[in-house]
Amino acid sequence: MWPHVVVSILVAMVLIVPILDAAVVSSEPPRAISAQDRAFLEDLEHRAFLYFWEQTDSSTGLVLDRASADGGRAKGPSRDIASLAATGFGLTAICIGAEHGWITREQAQTRVRNTLQFFAGKVFQEHGWFYHWMDVATGESKWDSEVSSIDTSFLLGGVFVAAQYFRKDPEISKLAKQIYERVDFNWMLGDDRLLLSHGWRRKGFLKYKWEIYNELPLLYLQAIGSPTHPISPESWYAWQRPVYTYGPYRFISGGPLFTHQYSHAWVDFRNRRDRGFVDFFQNSVNATRANNLYCMNLKESFPLSFGPDIWGITASDSQKGYKIYGEIKQFEPIDGTVAPCAAGGSLMFTPDISIAALRAMRSHFEDRVYGHYGFVDAYNPALKWFDTDVIGIDQGIILLSAENLLTGNVWKWFMANEAIPRAMDLVGFSPPPVVAQQTMRPAKPKKRRQASASRR
Repeated sequence: MWPHVVVSILVAMVLIVPILDAAVVSSEPPRAISAQDRAFLEDLEHRAFLYFWEQTDSSTGLVLDRASADGGRAKGPSRDIASLAATGFGLTAICIGAEHGWITREQAQTRVRNTLQFFAGKVFQEHGWFYHWMDVATGESKWDSEVSSIDTSFLLGGVFVAAQYFRKDPEISKLAKQIYERVDFNWMLGDDRLLLSHGWRRKGFLKYKWEIYNELPLLYLQAIGSPTHPISPESWYAWQRPVYTYGPYRFISGGPLFTHQYSHAWVDFRNRRDRGFVDFFQNSVNATRANNLYCMNLKESFPLSFGPDIWGITASDSQKGYKIYGEIKQFEPIDGTVAPCAAGGSLMFTPDISIAALRAMRSHFEDRVYGHYGFVDAYNPALKWFDTDVIGIDQGIILLSAENLLTGNVWKWFMANEAIPRAMDLVGFSPPPVVAQQTMRPAKPKKRRQASASRR
Protein backbone atom coordinates (compact mmCIF):
# COMPACT_ATOMS: atom_id res chain seq x y z
CA MET A 1 0.00 0.00 0.00
CA TRP A 2 1.23 3.52 -0.77
CA PRO A 3 2.87 5.02 2.35
CA HIS A 4 0.73 8.17 2.39
CA VAL A 5 -2.40 6.02 2.52
CA VAL A 6 -0.99 4.03 5.44
CA VAL A 7 -0.24 7.25 7.30
CA SER A 8 -3.68 8.67 6.63
CA ILE A 9 -5.41 5.54 7.86
CA LEU A 10 -3.33 5.46 11.04
CA VAL A 11 -3.97 9.15 11.68
CA ALA A 12 -7.70 8.67 11.17
CA MET A 13 -7.74 5.71 13.59
CA VAL A 14 -5.82 7.59 16.27
CA LEU A 15 -7.76 10.82 15.96
CA ILE A 16 -11.29 9.60 15.42
CA VAL A 17 -12.41 9.94 19.06
CA PRO A 18 -11.02 13.44 19.72
CA ILE A 19 -12.33 14.73 16.42
CA LEU A 20 -15.79 13.48 17.21
CA ASP A 21 -15.54 15.55 20.40
CA ALA A 22 -14.43 18.58 18.37
CA ALA A 23 -17.18 18.16 15.83
CA VAL A 24 -20.21 18.48 18.10
CA VAL A 25 -22.49 21.05 16.50
CA SER A 26 -24.44 23.30 18.82
CA SER A 27 -28.20 22.94 18.64
CA GLU A 28 -28.64 26.55 19.71
CA PRO A 29 -30.23 28.84 17.10
CA PRO A 30 -27.93 31.19 15.18
CA ARG A 31 -27.09 34.39 17.04
CA ALA A 32 -29.33 37.23 15.96
CA ILE A 33 -27.41 40.19 14.57
CA SER A 34 -28.69 43.43 16.07
CA ALA A 35 -29.37 46.44 13.91
CA GLN A 36 -26.41 48.22 15.49
CA ASP A 37 -24.07 45.28 14.86
CA ARG A 38 -25.29 44.96 11.29
CA ALA A 39 -24.67 48.64 10.63
CA PHE A 40 -21.17 48.33 12.10
CA LEU A 41 -20.35 45.27 9.98
CA GLU A 42 -21.69 46.83 6.80
CA ASP A 43 -19.55 49.90 7.40
CA LEU A 44 -16.55 47.65 8.02
CA GLU A 45 -17.30 45.70 4.84
CA HIS A 46 -17.60 48.84 2.76
CA ARG A 47 -14.28 50.18 4.01
CA ALA A 48 -12.56 46.85 3.31
CA PHE A 49 -14.14 46.77 -0.14
CA LEU A 50 -12.63 50.19 -0.88
CA TYR A 51 -9.17 48.68 -0.47
CA PHE A 52 -9.79 46.31 -3.38
CA TRP A 53 -11.42 48.97 -5.51
CA GLU A 54 -8.75 51.62 -4.99
CA GLN A 55 -5.56 49.55 -4.55
CA THR A 56 -5.93 47.56 -7.75
CA ASP A 57 -4.43 48.26 -11.15
CA SER A 58 -7.50 48.62 -13.35
CA SER A 59 -5.71 47.21 -16.41
CA THR A 60 -4.20 44.08 -14.88
CA GLY A 61 -6.65 43.56 -12.02
CA LEU A 62 -3.70 42.87 -9.71
CA VAL A 63 -4.20 43.96 -6.10
CA LEU A 64 -1.42 45.53 -4.07
CA ASP A 65 -0.11 43.46 -1.19
CA ARG A 66 -0.43 46.34 1.24
CA ALA A 67 -1.27 50.04 1.36
CA SER A 68 -1.22 52.94 3.76
CA ALA A 69 -4.14 52.94 6.18
CA ASP A 70 -4.98 56.50 5.09
CA GLY A 71 -5.62 55.37 1.51
CA GLY A 72 -2.26 56.02 -0.11
CA ARG A 73 0.41 53.68 -1.45
CA ALA A 74 2.56 51.76 1.03
CA LYS A 75 6.00 53.17 1.66
CA GLY A 76 9.17 51.24 0.98
CA PRO A 77 9.76 48.10 -1.11
CA SER A 78 6.11 47.01 -1.07
CA ARG A 79 4.89 50.10 -2.89
CA ASP A 80 4.33 48.43 -6.28
CA ILE A 81 4.10 44.77 -5.22
CA ALA A 82 0.91 42.89 -5.98
CA SER A 83 -0.22 39.78 -4.15
CA LEU A 84 -1.81 36.90 -6.07
CA ALA A 85 -3.83 35.87 -3.01
CA ALA A 86 -5.07 39.44 -2.48
CA THR A 87 -6.18 39.45 -6.11
CA GLY A 88 -8.37 36.40 -5.43
CA PHE A 89 -9.91 38.19 -2.47
CA GLY A 90 -10.26 41.23 -4.71
CA LEU A 91 -12.30 39.47 -7.39
CA THR A 92 -14.65 38.31 -4.64
CA ALA A 93 -14.74 41.80 -3.13
CA ILE A 94 -15.83 43.31 -6.45
CA CYS A 95 -18.84 40.99 -6.56
CA ILE A 96 -19.72 41.91 -2.96
CA GLY A 97 -19.41 45.59 -3.81
CA ALA A 98 -21.74 45.27 -6.78
CA GLU A 99 -24.26 43.30 -4.72
CA HIS A 100 -24.32 46.03 -2.06
CA GLY A 101 -24.55 48.80 -4.64
CA TRP A 102 -21.21 50.38 -3.73
CA ILE A 103 -20.28 50.25 -7.42
CA THR A 104 -22.47 49.61 -10.41
CA ARG A 105 -22.77 46.15 -11.83
CA GLU A 106 -21.23 47.48 -15.04
CA GLN A 107 -18.19 48.81 -13.17
CA ALA A 108 -17.74 45.45 -11.48
CA GLN A 109 -18.18 43.57 -14.74
CA THR A 110 -15.50 45.65 -16.44
CA ARG A 111 -13.01 45.16 -13.59
CA VAL A 112 -13.63 41.40 -13.48
CA ARG A 113 -13.39 41.01 -17.25
CA ASN A 114 -10.09 42.93 -17.40
CA THR A 115 -8.65 40.81 -14.59
CA LEU A 116 -9.64 37.51 -16.18
CA GLN A 117 -8.34 38.60 -19.58
CA PHE A 118 -4.99 39.38 -17.96
CA PHE A 119 -4.72 35.99 -16.27
CA ALA A 120 -6.04 34.07 -19.26
CA GLY A 121 -3.57 35.40 -21.79
CA LYS A 122 -1.28 38.24 -20.74
CA VAL A 123 0.72 37.16 -17.68
CA PHE A 124 3.30 34.41 -17.21
CA GLN A 125 1.93 31.07 -16.10
CA GLU A 126 3.55 27.68 -15.70
CA HIS A 127 1.16 24.79 -16.30
CA GLY A 128 -1.61 27.20 -15.27
CA TRP A 129 0.04 28.35 -12.01
CA PHE A 130 1.00 31.96 -11.29
CA TYR A 131 3.66 33.90 -9.41
CA HIS A 132 3.04 34.74 -5.76
CA TRP A 133 4.43 38.29 -5.99
CA MET A 134 4.19 40.50 -9.09
CA ASP A 135 4.63 44.05 -10.26
CA VAL A 136 1.14 45.50 -9.98
CA ALA A 137 1.25 47.18 -13.40
CA THR A 138 2.96 44.48 -15.48
CA GLY A 139 2.65 41.12 -13.72
CA GLU A 140 6.43 40.69 -13.79
CA SER A 141 7.75 38.38 -11.06
CA LYS A 142 9.09 40.20 -8.00
CA TRP A 143 11.00 39.28 -4.82
CA ASP A 144 12.40 36.11 -6.39
CA SER A 145 8.86 34.81 -6.34
CA GLU A 146 7.92 31.19 -6.66
CA VAL A 147 5.06 29.97 -8.83
CA SER A 148 2.72 29.39 -5.90
CA SER A 149 0.17 26.62 -5.57
CA ILE A 150 -1.72 28.00 -2.57
CA ASP A 151 -1.83 31.57 -3.87
CA THR A 152 -3.11 30.37 -7.24
CA SER A 153 -5.77 28.52 -5.26
CA PHE A 154 -6.88 31.76 -3.60
CA LEU A 155 -6.96 33.45 -7.00
CA LEU A 156 -9.20 30.63 -8.24
CA GLY A 157 -11.49 31.23 -5.27
CA GLY A 158 -12.16 34.68 -6.68
CA VAL A 159 -12.37 33.38 -10.26
CA PHE A 160 -15.04 30.88 -9.20
CA VAL A 161 -17.08 33.57 -7.43
CA ALA A 162 -16.85 35.98 -10.36
CA ALA A 163 -17.84 33.24 -12.81
CA GLN A 164 -21.03 32.59 -10.89
CA TYR A 165 -21.88 36.19 -10.14
CA PHE A 166 -21.53 37.09 -13.82
CA ARG A 167 -22.65 33.74 -15.18
CA LYS A 168 -24.79 35.45 -17.82
CA ASP A 169 -21.70 37.13 -19.29
CA PRO A 170 -20.36 34.62 -21.85
CA GLU A 171 -16.85 36.12 -21.97
CA ILE A 172 -16.39 36.05 -18.20
CA SER A 173 -17.64 32.46 -18.06
CA LYS A 174 -15.31 31.43 -20.88
CA LEU A 175 -12.27 33.12 -19.36
CA ALA A 176 -12.91 31.65 -15.90
CA LYS A 177 -13.26 28.18 -17.40
CA GLN A 178 -10.04 28.64 -19.36
CA ILE A 179 -8.07 29.76 -16.31
CA TYR A 180 -9.26 26.89 -14.09
CA GLU A 181 -9.09 24.10 -16.64
CA ARG A 182 -5.54 25.07 -17.61
CA VAL A 183 -4.22 24.51 -14.06
CA ASP A 184 -2.32 21.22 -14.09
CA PHE A 185 -2.78 19.88 -10.58
CA ASN A 186 -1.09 16.61 -11.45
CA TRP A 187 2.06 18.47 -12.47
CA MET A 188 2.15 20.26 -9.07
CA LEU A 189 2.42 16.86 -7.37
CA GLY A 190 6.01 16.71 -8.61
CA ASP A 191 7.47 13.37 -7.59
CA ASP A 192 4.65 12.61 -5.14
CA ARG A 193 1.49 10.68 -5.92
CA LEU A 194 -0.82 12.46 -3.48
CA LEU A 195 0.67 15.58 -1.90
CA LEU A 196 0.87 18.89 -3.75
CA SER A 197 4.03 20.99 -3.71
CA HIS A 198 4.15 24.48 -2.24
CA GLY A 199 5.33 25.71 -5.62
CA TRP A 200 7.92 25.79 -8.35
CA ARG A 201 10.92 27.81 -9.50
CA ARG A 202 12.87 27.37 -12.71
CA LYS A 203 15.33 25.10 -10.92
CA GLY A 204 12.50 22.78 -9.85
CA PHE A 205 9.77 22.19 -7.30
CA LEU A 206 10.06 23.58 -3.78
CA LYS A 207 10.99 20.95 -1.23
CA TYR A 208 7.92 21.57 0.94
CA LYS A 209 4.60 19.77 0.42
CA TRP A 210 1.12 20.62 1.57
CA GLU A 211 1.20 17.76 4.05
CA ILE A 212 -0.15 19.13 7.36
CA TYR A 213 -3.56 20.70 7.94
CA ASN A 214 -3.57 24.47 7.45
CA GLU A 215 -5.08 26.65 4.71
CA LEU A 216 -4.84 23.76 2.24
CA PRO A 217 -8.47 22.45 1.98
CA LEU A 218 -9.43 24.89 -0.78
CA LEU A 219 -6.44 23.87 -2.90
CA TYR A 220 -7.10 20.14 -2.55
CA LEU A 221 -10.82 20.46 -3.36
CA GLN A 222 -10.04 22.47 -6.49
CA ALA A 223 -7.48 19.83 -7.47
CA ILE A 224 -9.73 16.82 -6.84
CA GLY A 225 -12.67 18.45 -8.63
CA SER A 226 -10.70 19.57 -11.70
CA PRO A 227 -12.39 18.46 -14.94
CA THR A 228 -9.06 18.42 -16.82
CA HIS A 229 -6.19 17.58 -14.44
CA PRO A 230 -7.68 16.02 -11.30
CA ILE A 231 -5.66 14.40 -8.54
CA SER A 232 -6.81 11.39 -6.56
CA PRO A 233 -9.47 11.85 -3.85
CA GLU A 234 -7.04 9.87 -1.64
CA SER A 235 -4.99 13.08 -1.48
CA TRP A 236 -7.55 14.53 0.93
CA TYR A 237 -6.61 11.90 3.50
CA ALA A 238 -2.86 11.97 2.83
CA TRP A 239 -2.10 15.12 4.82
CA GLN A 240 -1.60 14.98 8.57
CA ARG A 241 -4.19 16.22 11.05
CA PRO A 242 -2.43 17.01 14.34
CA VAL A 243 -4.80 17.62 17.25
CA TYR A 244 -4.27 20.32 19.88
CA THR A 245 -6.17 21.01 23.08
CA TYR A 246 -6.42 24.35 24.82
CA GLY A 247 -8.75 24.53 27.79
CA PRO A 248 -11.98 22.81 26.74
CA TYR A 249 -11.26 23.20 23.03
CA ARG A 250 -9.89 20.39 20.89
CA PHE A 251 -9.04 21.10 17.27
CA ILE A 252 -6.91 20.02 14.33
CA SER A 253 -4.30 22.64 13.56
CA GLY A 254 -1.06 23.23 11.72
CA GLY A 255 -0.80 27.01 11.75
CA PRO A 256 -2.02 30.34 13.16
CA LEU A 257 -5.66 31.39 13.12
CA PHE A 258 -5.73 32.55 9.49
CA THR A 259 -5.15 28.95 8.40
CA HIS A 260 -8.55 28.10 9.92
CA GLN A 261 -10.23 30.93 8.01
CA TYR A 262 -9.07 31.22 4.41
CA SER A 263 -10.56 28.07 2.87
CA HIS A 264 -13.81 28.70 4.74
CA ALA A 265 -14.12 32.14 3.16
CA TRP A 266 -15.18 30.31 0.00
CA VAL A 267 -16.00 26.66 0.85
CA ASP A 268 -19.18 26.06 2.83
CA PHE A 269 -18.19 23.26 5.22
CA ARG A 270 -21.05 23.83 7.66
CA ASN A 271 -22.48 20.66 9.20
CA ARG A 272 -20.59 18.37 6.82
CA ARG A 273 -18.02 15.70 7.71
CA ASP A 274 -15.52 13.79 5.64
CA ARG A 275 -14.82 10.09 6.06
CA GLY A 276 -12.49 10.94 8.93
CA PHE A 277 -15.56 12.25 10.82
CA VAL A 278 -14.18 15.80 10.79
CA ASP A 279 -16.51 18.78 10.76
CA PHE A 280 -14.01 21.37 9.56
CA PHE A 281 -16.35 24.29 10.23
CA GLN A 282 -16.75 23.32 13.87
CA ASN A 283 -13.01 22.72 14.00
CA SER A 284 -12.48 26.37 13.04
CA VAL A 285 -15.02 27.46 15.65
CA ASN A 286 -13.04 25.56 18.29
CA ALA A 287 -9.71 26.99 17.07
CA THR A 288 -11.16 30.51 17.23
CA ARG A 289 -12.51 30.05 20.75
CA ALA A 290 -9.15 28.62 21.83
CA ASN A 291 -7.45 31.74 20.42
CA ASN A 292 -9.88 33.92 22.35
CA LEU A 293 -9.33 32.00 25.60
CA TYR A 294 -5.55 32.08 25.13
CA CYS A 295 -5.65 35.87 24.81
CA MET A 296 -7.95 36.22 27.82
CA ASN A 297 -5.48 34.17 29.87
CA LEU A 298 -2.78 36.70 28.95
CA LYS A 299 -4.69 39.67 30.36
CA GLU A 300 -2.43 39.99 33.40
CA SER A 301 0.69 39.97 31.26
CA PHE A 302 -0.74 42.36 28.63
CA PRO A 303 -3.55 44.32 30.32
CA LEU A 304 -3.56 47.03 27.67
CA SER A 305 -3.89 44.51 24.82
CA PHE A 306 -6.36 41.83 25.85
CA GLY A 307 -9.73 41.78 27.62
CA PRO A 308 -12.45 42.12 28.55
CA ASP A 309 -13.70 41.80 24.98
CA ILE A 310 -10.54 42.41 22.95
CA TRP A 311 -8.56 39.42 21.70
CA GLY A 312 -6.94 38.13 18.53
CA ILE A 313 -3.51 36.92 17.43
CA THR A 314 -2.47 35.52 14.06
CA ALA A 315 0.13 36.23 11.38
CA SER A 316 0.32 40.01 11.19
CA ASP A 317 2.48 43.08 11.24
CA SER A 318 4.22 43.98 14.49
CA GLN A 319 6.47 46.79 15.64
CA LYS A 320 9.40 44.59 14.55
CA GLY A 321 8.05 43.43 11.21
CA TYR A 322 5.78 40.65 10.05
CA LYS A 323 5.35 37.94 12.72
CA ILE A 324 3.41 34.71 13.19
CA TYR A 325 1.57 34.63 16.50
CA GLY A 326 -0.61 31.79 17.74
CA GLU A 327 -1.72 29.66 20.63
CA ILE A 328 0.52 26.82 19.40
CA LYS A 329 3.86 27.21 21.17
CA GLN A 330 6.20 26.98 18.18
CA PHE A 331 5.12 30.41 16.93
CA GLU A 332 6.54 33.83 17.87
CA PRO A 333 6.40 34.69 21.59
CA ILE A 334 3.36 36.80 22.37
CA ASP A 335 4.30 40.46 22.87
CA GLY A 336 0.89 42.11 23.16
CA THR A 337 0.37 42.70 19.43
CA VAL A 338 -3.32 42.51 18.49
CA ALA A 339 -4.44 41.69 14.94
CA PRO A 340 -8.04 42.77 14.20
CA CYS A 341 -8.20 40.30 11.31
CA ALA A 342 -8.02 37.42 13.82
CA ALA A 343 -11.45 38.27 15.22
CA GLY A 344 -12.64 39.75 11.92
CA GLY A 345 -11.73 36.69 9.88
CA SER A 346 -13.73 34.52 12.31
CA LEU A 347 -16.96 36.52 12.16
CA MET A 348 -18.53 33.63 10.22
CA PHE A 349 -17.58 31.20 13.02
CA THR A 350 -18.01 33.14 16.27
CA PRO A 351 -20.04 36.31 15.79
CA ASP A 352 -20.58 36.66 19.54
CA ILE A 353 -16.94 37.13 20.48
CA SER A 354 -15.80 38.52 17.12
CA ILE A 355 -18.25 41.41 16.86
CA ALA A 356 -17.67 42.31 20.51
CA ALA A 357 -13.91 42.36 19.97
CA LEU A 358 -14.03 44.52 16.85
CA ARG A 359 -16.46 47.02 18.34
CA ALA A 360 -14.35 47.27 21.50
CA MET A 361 -11.20 47.89 19.44
CA ARG A 362 -12.86 50.69 17.55
CA SER A 363 -14.40 52.17 20.70
CA HIS A 364 -11.17 52.08 22.72
CA PHE A 365 -8.68 53.22 20.08
CA GLU A 366 -10.86 55.04 17.56
CA ASP A 367 -9.02 56.44 14.54
CA ARG A 368 -5.71 55.00 15.68
CA VAL A 369 -6.99 51.59 14.55
CA TYR A 370 -10.01 52.35 12.32
CA GLY A 371 -9.76 54.40 9.18
CA HIS A 372 -10.29 54.64 5.46
CA TYR A 373 -9.97 50.87 4.82
CA GLY A 374 -11.28 49.71 8.17
CA PHE A 375 -8.91 48.31 10.76
CA VAL A 376 -5.15 48.73 10.58
CA ASP A 377 -3.31 45.45 10.29
CA ALA A 378 -2.16 45.36 13.92
CA TYR A 379 -1.39 47.43 16.99
CA ASN A 380 0.33 47.12 20.36
CA PRO A 381 -0.94 49.62 22.95
CA ALA A 382 1.72 48.74 25.54
CA LEU A 383 4.39 49.77 23.04
CA LYS A 384 2.29 52.73 21.86
CA TRP A 385 2.60 51.27 18.37
CA PHE A 386 -0.25 51.47 15.87
CA ASP A 387 0.32 50.17 12.37
CA THR A 388 0.13 52.65 9.52
CA ASP A 389 -0.53 49.92 6.93
CA VAL A 390 -3.29 47.56 5.96
CA ILE A 391 -2.64 44.23 4.21
CA GLY A 392 -4.81 43.02 1.34
CA ILE A 393 -5.33 39.44 2.46
CA ASP A 394 -6.22 40.58 5.98
CA GLN A 395 -8.77 43.10 4.74
CA GLY A 396 -10.03 40.38 2.41
CA ILE A 397 -10.68 37.76 5.07
CA ILE A 398 -12.54 40.31 7.21
CA LEU A 399 -14.72 41.30 4.25
CA LEU A 400 -15.55 37.77 3.11
CA SER A 401 -16.17 36.50 6.63
CA ALA A 402 -18.51 39.39 7.42
CA GLU A 403 -20.40 38.89 4.16
CA ASN A 404 -20.82 35.18 4.83
CA LEU A 405 -22.14 35.95 8.31
CA LEU A 406 -24.65 38.51 7.10
CA THR A 407 -25.80 36.98 3.81
CA GLY A 408 -23.94 33.76 3.00
CA ASN A 409 -23.39 35.14 -0.49
CA VAL A 410 -19.76 34.16 -0.97
CA TRP A 411 -20.52 30.58 0.06
CA LYS A 412 -23.54 30.54 -2.26
CA TRP A 413 -21.66 31.89 -5.28
CA PHE A 414 -18.60 29.72 -4.79
CA MET A 415 -20.43 26.47 -4.07
CA ALA A 416 -22.54 26.88 -7.22
CA ASN A 417 -19.45 25.87 -9.22
CA GLU A 418 -19.89 22.16 -9.94
CA ALA A 419 -16.21 21.30 -9.39
CA ILE A 420 -16.39 21.84 -5.62
CA PRO A 421 -19.51 19.76 -4.86
CA ARG A 422 -18.06 17.07 -7.13
CA ALA A 423 -14.81 17.09 -5.19
CA MET A 424 -16.60 16.90 -1.85
CA ASP A 425 -18.62 13.94 -3.10
CA LEU A 426 -15.48 12.18 -4.30
CA VAL A 427 -13.79 12.79 -0.96
CA GLY A 428 -16.78 11.30 0.85
CA PHE A 429 -18.29 14.30 2.63
CA SER A 430 -21.73 13.90 4.12
CA PRO A 431 -24.47 15.58 2.08
CA PRO A 432 -25.10 19.28 2.65
CA PRO A 433 -27.91 20.03 5.12
CA VAL A 434 -30.91 22.14 4.30
CA VAL A 435 -29.95 25.61 5.49
CA ALA A 436 -32.75 27.61 7.07
CA GLN A 437 -33.16 30.62 4.86
CA GLN A 438 -34.26 32.83 7.73
CA THR A 439 -30.79 32.68 9.31
CA MET A 440 -29.41 35.03 6.68
CA ARG A 441 -30.68 38.02 4.79
CA PRO A 442 -29.46 39.00 1.36
CA ALA A 443 -27.64 42.27 1.07
CA LYS A 444 -29.95 45.12 0.19
CA PRO A 445 -28.46 47.33 -2.52
CA LYS A 446 -28.08 50.81 -1.12
CA LYS A 447 -27.97 54.15 -2.79
CA ARG A 448 -24.75 54.08 -4.77
CA ARG A 449 -21.86 56.16 -3.55
CA GLN A 450 -18.61 56.97 -5.26
CA ALA A 451 -16.35 54.06 -4.35
CA SER A 452 -13.38 56.35 -3.95
CA ALA A 453 -15.12 58.72 -1.55
CA SER A 454 -13.30 59.27 1.73
CA ARG A 455 -14.46 57.10 4.63
CA ARG A 456 -12.07 58.50 7.26
